[in-house]
Amino acid sequence: MAEISVIIVNYNIKEFVLNSIASIKKSAKNIDVEIIVVDNASHDGSVEAISKKFSDVKLIANKENLGFGKANNQGLEIATGKYILLLNPDTLLKDNTLAKMLEFMENHADAGLATCKVLNPDGTLQLACRRSFPSPWVSFTKISGLSSLFPKSKLFAKYNLTYLDENQTYEVDAVSGSFMFLRAEAIKEVNGFDPDFFMYGEDLDLCYRIKEKGWKIYYYPDTEIIHYKGESAKRSSIDETRLFYGAMSLFVEKHFSSSWLLKAVLKSAIWLREILAFANKYKLAIIPAIIDFVLFTLFIYLSENFYRNFKPWFHFPSDIVPAIYILPSLFQVLVSAFIGVYKPKSLSVARTVLALVLGMILISAGTFFFKQYAFSRAVVLITYATAITVFVLWRIVAKLFFKIGVQNRYSRQKTVIVGTDDEALKLAKKINQSFHSRDEIIGLVSENIEELGNKIGEFEVVATTENIIKIIDEKKIDKIIFTANIPFTKIFEIIASEKSRNVDFLIAGDELDYIVGKSAVTILDDFSLLEIHYNLASPFHRFSKRLLDISVSLMLLAFVYPFVILLSGKNSALRKTFGKLPRVLSGKFSLVGPPEEFLTQTEFYAKPGLTGLWYLENILPGQTEEVEKLNLYYAKNHSVWLDLDIIGKTILKYFNGDKNGSKHGS
Repeated sequence: MAEISVIIVNYNIKEFVLNSIASIKKSAKNIDVEIIVVDNASHDGSVEAISKKFSDVKLIANKENLGFGKANNQGLEIATGKYILLLNPDTLLKDNTLAKMLEFMENHADAGLATCKVLNPDGTLQLACRRSFPSPWVSFTKISGLSSLFPKSKLFAKYNLTYLDENQTYEVDAVSGSFMFLRAEAIKEVNGFDPDFFMYGEDLDLCYRIKEKGWKIYYYPDTEIIHYKGESAKRSSIDETRLFYGAMSLFVEKHFSSSWLLKAVLKSAIWLREILAFANKYKLAIIPAIIDFVLFTLFIYLSENFYRNFKPWFHFPSDIVPAIYILPSLFQVLVSAFIGVYKPKSLSVARTVLALVLGMILISAGTFFFKQYAFSRAVVLITYATAITVFVLWRIVAKLFFKIGVQNRYSRQKTVIVGTDDEALKLAKKINQSFHSRDEIIGLVSENIEELGNKIGEFEVVATTENIIKIIDEKKIDKIIFTANIPFTKIFEIIASEKSRNVDFLIAGDELDYIVGKSAVTILDDFSLLEIHYNLASPFHRFSKRLLDISVSLMLLAFVYPFVILLSGKNSALRKTFGKLPRVLSGKFSLVGPPEEFLTQTEFYAKPGLTGLWYLENILPGQTEEVEKLNLYYAKNHSVWLDLDIIGKTILKYFNGDKNGSKHGS
């Protein structure tokens, strides 16, 4: 019989669960701990990896995804521990976590369940780790935003108990399912989780039933874990928003059905919250659709009135006038939605143009079949000509000036690695050599101040774990990567000290074949370049790139080049660059591409560029490997918007002071 049975339900997050198990083992010093992993039909190699690396782990491999509650119940059936720890796979335990929680439960006989301080990856408190049950007032303050406006008010902030000191121990209503330290007899008394909850809400339901049986639930902050939150959901096709609010509805139905008023208030609050959550998640899809609909309706109205001044024609019957303007607009928005114009995370210019062209063809064809209700084809052409111009323009403005729908995926990330041993050096070299990495290794971080300023291999020790804040601020560090040899206690200390800064913290796997962070898992294994899909290898991307080169070059030659000739010196970098525009028109150059001296004849189907990522990154002539990595990234991720973004940033860089061109002579 074990002292503690740790049960983990895993779904497709192999790298996270391997790190989590490693942290459990480090935390289990002098404690008899059994680890049970229930895998919900992962297809990422989780089962094989766990079996290979941790042969002592009790592993249940399900053939289908049974959900969180049912899978935990499977683990409970074989658990032998006096205490049960239900743990999410995307968590990391501190070295003293198990000992501290065991001591707390032994000293509090009335505790059926306790949790520790649960931290976000940036070191801040994860508010869901301590909360109240959703009574009507608590739900109202949460839904209305009063709890956020008055986080220190006991009256308004009961949902997440933000008015309480996060460093004090106290009794709470409920805790997060990411870390639930239970007395075995308490969870057996309530027969485990309710299987009706597939995902979300089951932790709240379990807490409610445990308190009904007379047990107390505690928040105990003397130890802590990190919870990456939502990693399994990211790797599944489930709609987590719908599941979450469906679970809340089920909770209300189950525990508050006796009071129709209470039930109505809670149901209404959940329904409103679901609408707001849906609107927030898909706002980049909903708002553009509304803008397009309003603008298109306006363009039809204006186009008809404009055309009528030149060629008067009959008026539509008054009873169909609203519909005659609204229906074509609605049809065009539906066509755009079908083409994929409205997406939650992007504003696609190319898809917008394609959708408008298709809509124009379909509506023009429709005029032959519905002549009594149809606009003149001239009105249709004027409407679509205006729509194409304005729709494209407002999207470009939104992207270029407000960064809406733009994911700056190619910018380099300044990175330091915590560690100075062979593992740290091997990891740094592996990242530098990886074609998929955009990390720039600034140097190493040592625990020994005597190593500061020394070179270890090809990398300089730029900071110690004691002064790492200073180097983050001075060098604007984006990422801190810990090797697997760094103690979790030290990792927690560093993360806690940096929680006010926008820094990503990542932890490398034991074999340096992956890096786990709050937003992604980076696989570092190299593979043949032949297996990579390059956008620039496709005819569509080459055609769109050539079309952009011609159209932009013609505009620059017509409207900008005369002023460059008049206002710049004969030897200026700007004049030399504009002098290459005729070669862009002839097809020998491109506006964006690799530098001329680094280009081979077949490399990525690209022509030498007047500018490119190499110019924005200030790559020096001798940095051949850096240029090759940038060329690979550009070829793989090419799009018209990427070209426009590079051109825009080049112009900004030039007028912000880099008026002599890059070291390559642009």
